[in-house]
Amino acid sequence: MFPAKFRYLRKNKKENDNNMQVETLELQSEKNRKRLVEIVYKAKAGHIGGDLSCLNVLTALYFDIMRVWPDKPKETKRDRFVMSKGHCVEALYVTLEAKGFISREVTDTLGEFGSILSGHPTIEVPGIEVNTGALGHGLSVGVGMAMAAKMDKADYKTYVLMGDGEQGEGSIYEAAMAGNQYKLDNLVAIIDRNRLQISGTTEEVMSLESMRDRWTAFGWDVLEMNGDEMEDIIRTFRSIDYTNKKPHLLISHTTKGKGVSYMEGIAKWHHGVPTAEQYEEAVREVSERIEKLEKGNNGK
Repeated sequence: MFPAKFRYLRKNKKENDNNMQVETLELQSEKNRKRLVEIVYKAKAGHIGGDLSCLNVLTALYFDIMRVWPDKPKETKRDRFVMSKGHCVEALYVTLEAKGFISREVTDTLGEFGSILSGHPTIEVPGIEVNTGALGHGLSVGVGMAMAAKMDKADYKTYVLMGDGEQGEGSIYEAAMAGNQYKLDNLVAIIDRNRLQISGTTEEVMSLESMRDRWTAFGWDVLEMNGDEMEDIIRTFRSIDYTNKKPHLLISHTTKGKGVSYMEGIAKWHHGVPTAEQYEEAVREVSERIEKLEKGNNGK
């Protein structure tokens, strides 16, 4: 169950200093959500439930937090991003398209023979740093990138997005030990805590309720946020102390299938394609939110 304290934004919070920016990010995330539904429906394949749960975080990273240059994807000063939950690459594709790394025409080739876009991230795609898909490997790669930055005295940050079901992979905890050992305060790992995986709830498959204590014991700086709320995401990322000699772990409490009512909290949408009727319903729901946000932004 989604923890009560993360179900809504915390009450009596300090007002965000840049509400306009938060609303702009919310609008961008909804546009990405609509595009995601479109490409999964067109390709007739995709891990749409987990795509939707992590889309807000990806939007926040690429449009607010990370330093990246679409026209210079290999710029040495760029921040690095590793999609460890590589099966949710469709969410990354639409984010890269929106940011300008790839064109709409390229994104539309998902699922076609000869396309550079496959069902998991590959470095053929501009903006993708590493091939992923075999779960549990992304954090180790991220540790290596963060160590390289320290050795080169470079100031770029490395961000790694993992799934919560992925936490059953033992290699993650080898990387966790190394992150602490080498004081990688330039490394941020995010867990998409949507509580569902292909075979049911994470607690049925492998209990994760000790997650915060576990990562704290490994020496990581642990923060929790409501990954369904853009304002909380931005506030949490901006609160990270990159000088505390500890790697950072963000537990992002989310809803699988977020933003499409009939998919939310349903395990069968771990991988699935909407029917024509379901597709139209999803597009209608998201389009209504886009229209509302656009009216709100234009009124300010």
